[in-house]
Amino acid sequence: MLRIAVSVILIWIGALKFVPYEAEGITPFVANSPFMRFFYQHPDEYGQHRNKEGEVHPANIAWHEANNTYGYAYGLGILLVAMGVLLLLDRAHPLFGTAGALLTIIMGVGTLSFLVTTPETWVPDLSGAHHGFPYLSAAGRLVLKDLIMLAGAVVLLADSAKAALLRQRNR
Repeated sequence: MLRIAVSVILIWIGALKFVPYEAEGITPFVANSPFMRFFYQHPDEYGQHRNKEGEVHPANIAWHEANNTYGYAYGLGILLVAMGVLLLLDRAHPLFGTAGALLTIIMGVGTLSFLVTTPETWVPDLSGAHHGFPYLSAAGRLVLKDLIMLAGAVVLLADSAKAALLRQRNR
């Protein structure tokens, strides 16, 4: 069940990366990441070009096209779908599952780094008493959930590695 659950999440979210609202939604994370911001042409300008989910502003869409927002999201989508498929191919050969689990672990660590690099993951100071650490915004809660994906990937890695070793020993 864990393998199927993680695979479904990766494939579904990966497929959504081909839809503009999802591609635009990851912009603050990528633009603020010291490891990913180079994928964008103008990472510091994203705040001026944000659309709400479902909103269509042609000028913002044109900016995202020029920024490589969609190109990056398409590549990420392909990677996420491939990771999910690799996890499901574990029964064909456990090395596929091992590769999928390792990539999911790397993704989990990378995603959790957004808690440190992305200001939007914390409730902003808008005169309320609850802001900053430890008050997670909606974006922060979304990121924190990847801790479950990371833990699940570690379990799946152990399962796939065990199966690969048994397969090797029984040859």
